[in-house]
Amino acid sequence: MNKRQLGPCVTFFPQPTTLVSSVDGAGKANLMTASWASIVSKTPPTMAVALNQGRLTYRNIQETGCFVVNMVPASLAVEADYCGLKSGRDEDKIAAAGLNCVPASKVAAPLVAESPLNVECRVSGEVELGEYRLILGEILEIHAAEQAFDAEGRGAAKSFDPLVYLGGIRQYWSLGEKAAEAYRDGVRLFEKK
Repeated sequence: MNKRQLGPCVTFFPQPTTLVSSVDGAGKANLMTASWASIVSKTPPTMAVALNQGRLTYRNIQETGCFVVNMVPASLAVEADYCGLKSGRDEDKIAAAGLNCVPASKVAAPLVAESPLNVECRVSGEVELGEYRLILGEILEIHAAEQAFDAEGRGAAKSFDPLVYLGGIRQYWSLGEKAAEAYRDGVRLFEKK
């Protein structure tokens, strides 16, 4: 396989497409699209989100010490892209995108009702990275849509229908078919259809 050198850049994909919800000290909610979000620790359960320090979401998180990471399903690609292009300083992106927020159970920031997976976080740390801040959030609660589970209680990725972002080429994609299932003793590959 021939490869092209890209130099130091942020091209690494796929990246999950998420909507980070936050609330300011007065209780006004905001959403921003973020693809730099991930689980970074199992013990304690911790999520990290990288945010530019000039963002309204960053300011809100500093004020309240909490945030929610909402997984974006492929059906909300347009709404997610909109929330990434507009600033909450200029308009109510939640209303403009036609999304609905509902109260979280552990933090002040709301859940996006249309998201099949919501992760409530309390800020546990922050790392300075130039103009960005890596916000570490202790996971306090996870909400998952009932229809995303099979009869045995296992999560079905197709039901979550996660949207991924290909940052280097600025495109959104849904996931394809399952290629493998991980086991403790290795990976079992499935035949392509």
